[in-house]
Amino acid sequence: MSDCIFCKIVSGEIPSKKVYEDDYILAFYDISPEAPVHVIIIPKKHIQSVNQLNAEDGELIGKIFLSAKEITKKLGVSEKGYRIVNNCGEQGGQTVQHLHYHLLGGRDMTWPPG
Repeated sequence: MSDCIFCKIVSGEIPSKKVYEDDYILAFYDISPEAPVHVIIIPKKHIQSVNQLNAEDGELIGKIFLSAKEITKKLGVSEKGYRIVNNCGEQGGQTVQHLHYHLLGGRDMTWPPG
């Protein structure tokens, strides 16, 4: 999609500080971090949100979570813990219409926040 900011990051039109990349997934640091570690993980394929996933996307979603596992090890948060968040739709807080996951770590992530 030509107007999608995440598609522009995938194409290299908009620069990002990459953390992980393979043929299917791109992960980069969030420009407005909410935690010491705040990485955005996206599929390179444009999918608007969880609501647009199909059965054929199951392998891709698995790849996203396996990449998250590798990223947490690389960034040193796998042992102490981290959070993976997906916002879906307007009331869910989704601001970019491209499926993405926030990986947050490096601080206490207990719920509810204190």
